[in-house]
Amino acid sequence: MTVAATPAPSPATAGEQSGVRLARSRRNAELSLLLLAMVLVAAYGATVEANLLDTVTPDFWMPAAALGAVFLGLHLVIRFLAPFADPALLPAVALLNGLGVGFLRRIDLGEAPVADREELAIFAGIGGRQLAWTLGAVILAAGLLAIMRDHRSISRYAYTLGLAGIVLVMLPAVLPSSISERNGAKLWIDLGFVSIQPGEFAKLALLVFFAYYLVRKREVLSLASRRFLGIDFPRGRDLGPVIGVWLVSLLVLVFEKDLGTSLLYFGMFVVTLYIATERVSWLLIGLVLFFGGAYLAYVLGSTVGGPFANFYLRAEIWLDPFADPTNKGYQLVQGLLALGTGGLFGAGPGGGQPDILPEVQNDFIFAGIGEELGLFGLSALLVVYLLIVERGLRAALAVRDSFGKLLAGGLAFTLGLQVFVIVGGISKLIPLTGQTTPFLSAGGSSLMANWLLIGVLLRVSDGARRPLTGGAAKAARPAGGPPEQIHGAPTEVIKP
Repeated sequence: MTVAATPAPSPATAGEQSGVRLARSRRNAELSLLLLAMVLVAAYGATVEANLLDTVTPDFWMPAAALGAVFLGLHLVIRFLAPFADPALLPAVALLNGLGVGFLRRIDLGEAPVADREELAIFAGIGGRQLAWTLGAVILAAGLLAIMRDHRSISRYAYTLGLAGIVLVMLPAVLPSSISERNGAKLWIDLGFVSIQPGEFAKLALLVFFAYYLVRKREVLSLASRRFLGIDFPRGRDLGPVIGVWLVSLLVLVFEKDLGTSLLYFGMFVVTLYIATERVSWLLIGLVLFFGGAYLAYVLGSTVGGPFANFYLRAEIWLDPFADPTNKGYQLVQGLLALGTGGLFGAGPGGGQPDILPEVQNDFIFAGIGEELGLFGLSALLVVYLLIVERGLRAALAVRDSFGKLLAGGLAFTLGLQVFVIVGGISKLIPLTGQTTPFLSAGGSSLMANWLLIGVLLRVSDGARRPLTGGAAKAARPAGGPPEQIHGAPTEVIKP
């Protein structure tokens, strides 16, 4: 009897098999990191109870267990639908989300009567609502991964999403202040039973449009007109898109009365433009336009008033919050005092007084956490945010199509810019804004929008890390040339 020998795998086949094994092992690493994150969340909850109740209840682990079950479900979805996705994204976001739920539950415990604290249910108060919102947001992210099997498919709806984004941005500005304004900023739609912040979803829709538009127009926008101080500046007639977005951001600044939202929209467009063209001049033009517009709004607020008055007031509070520390500057002063009281190591989870801070569950949650975790704790949280941004930028560098590069780079930068805007406002680096801290602050709109952002990054990173086989490898790596770079043919990125 003759036994046919099994042929040895070719070098390409062996490489592909090695790549598959490596990708599958990364899912196990993701699971291990996810379990570690939930252990840290459970330890945080136990420490809160020890400080507030002088004991640790037998049920201290239940919020972390509920969160762990939710995130484990998303892990399984990623394992089957995006097996090559970045393994660090989910654990990092789960840690932030879990600590946010834990801190909100700490606020609920602090506000409850001492006799009733041990009986507080895990789904009670704002911490319980945040836990429920987390479940909804994670389901939404899983649904996105199930529907969007290729990130390039959403480029087909770029113009529709762009129009929807503009509508969502401007909607609070045209609604009555009674249902759209909070703390001087018109960013909400209050329906009574639920409040929605449409700008959180608008940033995602607009980024898809920006990425698609700049892939189409990058060659034109890359043309240089004049060279000044060693920097090539674009032609005057190519400034139209930047001027248009700048005007929209100024309208947001004036009519929605929020510097942070205006900076977020304009900043993500300018940075996406820089990624597409690699022209430093666009960054310089963007900085000059934005800060020039903000200064103009400040001057008009001090002289004309009207729609510019609110921004002028916020700028005055920012310049000297201690001029009226019990009224106009009260929130910022209390935030600075909380950060100062926390010092290097903080008062410990449950050992501070975050209930003194106005809107500590939303705008000032970073200050409340800073009082209890101190500078080292806040630095650790910022490092986790930095890790998410870095992994998003790594996906942008590794993905093989231009649309994916711009989309992932824009999403990662937007998340980082939002954190900067919030931390900058709380620490008095820039005027206060109405932005929420991603994954930490209470609120369903912010949580859902940011989990959708993570879902898109997971899908892009899956496409970037997926090994090429057969015809796909030949198409992406033509003979004699490298894979498609940022300046490749735009027609290849529109059709998945």
